[in-house]
Amino acid sequence: MEWTTLAGTGLGALVGVGSTLLADRARWRRDTADQARQERKEIYVACLTTFRQAHESMRAVATGDQQREAAAVDAAVREAFRESGCNEARETALICVPPELAATIEDAYLSLRELRDVLAAGNPLASTAYKEARRAHTRTVTTAREAMRHDLTRPT
Repeated sequence: MEWTTLAGTGLGALVGVGSTLLADRARWRRDTADQARQERKEIYVACLTTFRQAHESMRAVATGDQQREAAAVDAAVREAFRESGCNEARETALICVPPELAATIEDAYLSLRELRDVLAAGNPLASTAYKEARRAHTRTVTTAREAMRHDLTRPT
C-alpha cells in the first residue's frame, strides 16, 4: 500500500469529520437563536397582554359602582393594578429583553401607572385627563410593540 493512498484517505476523513462538525455547529447556533427568539416572543406577548388586562380591570372597577366614595374607588383601582401581574410581567421583560427594548417597555409600564392614577382619582372615562392618559398609553404600547416586532424579525 502506498503512503499517498493512506494520506489521501486520512485527509478525506478529516475533511468529512470537519465539515460535519461545522454543519452541526451552524445548526446548533440557528436552533439556539430560534429558541431565544421564541422565548422573547412569549415574554413580549405576556407583557403586553398583562398590561392590557390591567387597564381593563382598572377601568371595570373605576366605572363599576358609581355610589362608592373616592377612597373606595382609589383602593379598588390600585388593587386591580396590583393583582393584574403587570409588575411581574414588567420585571420579567426587563430582565430578558435586549437593552434597547427595556426603555420602551418601561415607558409603557409608566404610562399604565399614569392611567391607574387618573382612574384612581375618580376621573370618568369621558374626562380629558383620562383621554389624554389613554392616548399616551396607546402611543407607548404601540412604540413598544413596534420595537418588539423589530427585535423578533432582525437577523441573528
